Amino acid sequence: MILIGQYDSPFVRRVAIALRLYGFAFEHRPWSIFGDADKIAPFNPLRRVPTLVLDDGEVLIESWAILDHLDECVGKGKAMIASAGAVRRRALKTCALATGLGDKAVSLVYERVLHAERSDLWMERCRTQISGVLDALEAERGNIKSPWWFGERIGHADIAVGCVLRFTKEAHPGVFDAGRWPALAVHAEACEDLPAFCEIVQPFLAPEG
Repeated sequence: MILIGQYDSPFVRRVAIALRLYGFAFEHRPWSIFGDADKIAPFNPLRRVPTLVLDDGEVLIESWAILDHLDECVGKGKAMIASAGAVRRRALKTCALATGLGDKAVSLVYERVLHAERSDLWMERCRTQISGVLDALEAERGNIKSPWWFGERIGHADIAVGCVLRFTKEAHPGVFDAGRWPALAVHAEACEDLPAFCEIVQPFLAPEG
């Protein structure tokens, strides 16, 4: 398999970490959606990452769809998410909140770097959404006593939250307050201490703008 995209993307990183934890061998092509868009286009006309090329040439796009396929490959006993029911729905909601937060954090970067005239209204809306999601995730994580979000074993929700928190802290210094969101701070630290997180990482260097 070939995973396309740079690890400073929380979406690419969550897929790569899942691949590693599941034990899949893969080739990594760290192509940028800006500098390498023409390389990505033949595989994904949206020119977005992550893009995963399977061994038979089939191409999967979007992190949630890629992870769904990987879960199917490893089977119910090993999948890092419940196969059905309320627990699965809660896990998917947590993942959706985390990746939605990531989308807003990325949007803020684009607004700052790509637009000559910034929309203060749009930027404030993104910040409000980010802090709202962090509040919701903090409340949820703070009520969980198990090592990971849904039990004793790490899952996709844990990985998504961990990857998005690192990106947000690096892309927007000062936005994440460990004093306001202590349970999330502890969660992020637990994730980053894992070998897969240590191995699969690329610091985000926020462009000047």
